[in-house]
Amino acid sequence: MSFSQGVSGLGVAAANLDVIGNNIANSGTIGFKSAAATFQDIYAGSRIGLGASVSGVVQNFTQGVTQSSSRPLDVAILSGDGFFRMASTSGEIMYTRNGQFTKDKDGYIVNANGLRLTGYGVNASGGINGGTPAAIQIPTQAMTPNATTGVDAEFNLDARSTVPTKTPFNPTDSATFNYSNAAGPVYDSLGNAHDLSVYFVKTAANAWDVYATADGVALNAGAPISGAAPGMTFDTNGNLTAPASGAITLPAMTFPNGSSPVNIKIDLSGTTQFGTANGMSKLSQDGYTSGVLTSFSVNPDGTITGKFSNEQSKLLGQVVLSSFANPNGLEPKGDNMYAETQASGAALTSTPGEGTKQGSLAAGALESSNVDLTAELVNLIVAQRNYQANAQTVKTQDQVMQTLMNIR
Repeated sequence: MSFSQGVSGLGVAAANLDVIGNNIANSGTIGFKSAAATFQDIYAGSRIGLGASVSGVVQNFTQGVTQSSSRPLDVAILSGDGFFRMASTSGEIMYTRNGQFTKDKDGYIVNANGLRLTGYGVNASGGINGGTPAAIQIPTQAMTPNATTGVDAEFNLDARSTVPTKTPFNPTDSATFNYSNAAGPVYDSLGNAHDLSVYFVKTAANAWDVYATADGVALNAGAPISGAAPGMTFDTNGNLTAPASGAITLPAMTFPNGSSPVNIKIDLSGTTQFGTANGMSKLSQDGYTSGVLTSFSVNPDGTITGKFSNEQSKLLGQVVLSSFANPNGLEPKGDNMYAETQASGAALTSTPGEGTKQGSLAAGALESSNVDLTAELVNLIVAQRNYQANAQTVKTQDQVMQTLMNIR
């Protein structure tokens, strides 16, 4: 007689209990994927089986529930089977669904074990590099200033205005112009701000000249910057007809601070002459001073946008995700990490996005464990009964052996 069936049954029942226990233990682990033990029968040249063995442990990679978080570097993968691609300082690549990240002292985005999140960097023109993913590093240096080259402004000039009787133009004498407004600040190459103001002087019906000052000093020696008079003309419906492009180029401005000369074009397209009060409806310019990074966020497509103290935003990089033909072939490495194997197939790495295989990202959120605790507790009861039943077969075999030993 053989104890092998009962002993093997005890072994697989114990393994099943281990798997269930591990699921229950990790029911609160972010990004954890539950597992189930699978079994196979054992035969050896006989129609009577010799018991059972564990054929494998299969993980369930279905999406866990997404929970909100107050941390901007908590990131969840939505509607996809992708993994975050992580790299150690030695270059070892591993994968995880746990999106709990922080920024280290060098600006790298890392997990609790110091592995660095990988993706694409940004090139000199501000676009995504692409190519081979590398560790994402958030820049610590200040954003360099950008000199103003263009101002986009829209005004309404009151058609009821009359030609000033006092000449010449004087920015400190309101009797020499009809309307003025700030068109700045504007910035030089060192990031210094300068006050730019524009002045409008009516010269005839539907005709106006434009003057400007920088830091209170009249440009173009106090002459109109709009060129040959009249600088601006309107049709009988109040629409701007000249300049044809709608733009006026200011003379080069040189400031006594060591910066480069500032050359600015003012686009007045959309300016009107209606019988209502003078006013401004639009103003923007493309310059800015230097600024330090104040915050950054991860977008659904993996792009990382930084916000700076100069009210500018800048692309800092893009997170990539990797998926596998057979995720059950991945090797669990502990610490919520997996490693690629021949059984898993090569990593398929691309950028996130809605509708992609890898899925999209959600900042300020985390993917919970996909363990169904109620189901696991029921499985625990069933596994316990299986263990008890197999123990009973061993006990019965022992009793049978004792009976045989007592035959005289």
